[in-house]
Amino acid sequence: MVAGEISGDNLGTPLINELQARIPAEFVGVGGTGMCAAGLTSWYDMEQLTVNGLPLGRVPDLYRILRDLEARFLANPPDVFVGIDYNFFNLWLEGLLRRAGIPTVHYVSPTVWAWRRGRLRQIKRNVDLMLTLYPFEAPIYHEHGIGVEFVGHPRADQIAPELGHLGRAAARTRLGFDESALVLAVLPGSRGREVRLSGPTFLAAAAEVRARFPELQVAVPGANRARTKQIEALLANEFPELPARVFEGDAETVMLAANGVLVNSGTATLEALLLKRPMVMSYRLPAFTYAVVSRLIKTDRFALPNILAGRDLVPEFIQNSATVSNLAAALTTMLANEGHQDLLAEFDAIHATLRSGGGARAAEAVLRIAGSG
Repeated sequence: MVAGEISGDNLGTPLINELQARIPAEFVGVGGTGMCAAGLTSWYDMEQLTVNGLPLGRVPDLYRILRDLEARFLANPPDVFVGIDYNFFNLWLEGLLRRAGIPTVHYVSPTVWAWRRGRLRQIKRNVDLMLTLYPFEAPIYHEHGIGVEFVGHPRADQIAPELGHLGRAAARTRLGFDESALVLAVLPGSRGREVRLSGPTFLAAAAEVRARFPELQVAVPGANRARTKQIEALLANEFPELPARVFEGDAETVMLAANGVLVNSGTATLEALLLKRPMVMSYRLPAFTYAVVSRLIKTDRFALPNILAGRDLVPEFIQNSATVSNLAAALTTMLANEGHQDLLAEFDAIHATLRSGGGARAAEAVLRIAGSG
């Protein structure tokens, strides 16, 4: 198994647990703290693989790691290799291993529905089975004769449908917020570069919102110790007057405690949906990366709630539109609307479609490919 990011580690952890419940197995490769706690022997610190944008400066290091992983897997071939997201790296590695006769599963579809559909040719060559998290993804693979199974998102099973409606009081008690407080959760991202690019804008927008809501309190989860220290330094150096508190590794509780969420694009938007929290989504890439990527994008929507609904449920601001004033205006509107009943009903419906035993279904699919199911 190889996961290169925290979101992949979060998917790999329940997959390992489900596999261990079915067969005695050894798990090796690369993963984060969750996968390692579940039983993976990680040959590299996952942070060594984590990138954001076009990883041109990291190519030599990543190529060295890839070749080392290839040598390790070929020296002691596994029954199956599972690449968890981290597409540019894992699809390449999967090709090397599949050509050597090792069955390959790719867990989490690349966004071929949004850009670079030509990757389907590479996927067909390199992957025995694609496991998708969302139902709209599977038909694309069927059309191109690629083995695919929609398994659902494990977080949709882990988060009870009623938690978002009933869990705010307990979350506030745990974090030390008054029950009547007005709380904004700010999630600038789990990667260092994301925090550098979006963190100042996010926090400046939160500070501007306080002009309308002086009682506003800000809660910022840090994905790990490094991100927590980075966010704390940003607050101390640039926003010393902002009443913000940083919580390490507790994004779910922070979002549960909040009245609304300002969130970077990615899995966190799905978690906000599953926790039934109104949100404003924003994302920035390095200018050069965006100049390249924007020419290839074939979708008008980027926030997962909007993509899953097929229409605009939550405001989203990408690159040049992700300004302090735009975010602050959207946040002010969000926080001024206390009900959000229609939005939360939409979130409930989407949550129901994604609750399909994702971790268990993924494990069964992996075992079939490995020949042990």
